[in-house]
Amino acid sequence: MDDSPDPLKPKFKRVLLKLSGEGFGPPGKSGINIDDTLQIARQIKKVQERGVQLAVVIGAGNLLRGDQFSAGGSVIKKTTAHYMGMLATVLNGLALQSALESIGCETRLMTAMRMETVAEPYIHRRAIRHLEKARVVILAGGTGNPFVTTDTAAALRACELEANILLKATKVDGVYTEDPEINPHAQKYQKLTHAQVIRDNLRVMDAAAIDMCRSAKLPILVFNFNKEGNIERAIAGQTIGTLVETN
Repeated sequence: MDDSPDPLKPKFKRVLLKLSGEGFGPPGKSGINIDDTLQIARQIKKVQERGVQLAVVIGAGNLLRGDQFSAGGSVIKKTTAHYMGMLATVLNGLALQSALESIGCETRLMTAMRMETVAEPYIHRRAIRHLEKARVVILAGGTGNPFVTTDTAAALRACELEANILLKATKVDGVYTEDPEINPHAQKYQKLTHAQVIRDNLRVMDAAAIDMCRSAKLPILVFNFNKEGNIERAIAGQTIGTLVETN
């Protein structure tokens, strides 16, 4: 009998995972790639099977961004463009829900914008009940308001749902002094405080999201979701990515 400790034993009971639209398709290309979506779904299922209560906030950069229509002379107003971006997150949410259910993972898709034919409206107490019943809760539609990023939506939902940590899944393995794709000599931070992120204007999440997490003393882990098993490792508290804490 193997009595060695399980390195992937979850450290956190309830987790908010922020997934950017990059997770649903190859970089630089538009659309939803089923293989990429299934790869994320399989990682999520492993976490759910370990008893972790998981809520997922979805971005939509793979489809469109609200600010892409902001160039001078655009016939689409900024407010309308932001609503278009929020609707795009629902498409990713539906894709992730289908991928999860195809591998036997029970889910609920909830949206901040009412569209009962495809998803439940986001209701705080109902979302918590779904989590308690071991359902993966997919949160789409941002906050339902224009000019608010999905990062801020993730921070808000993490606070509302009393998550133990906010996982910011990105295509890089943490926070750097500079963009590592531009400067290969950029240095990676192992740990930061919320105050440092705001003071140094580091590109972790937008300032409103960071400030909300700081007020709630909610830790943020920035990590690379493309590496197989990293979502499990993050929830197990392993040393990956960059951890942002109050102290």
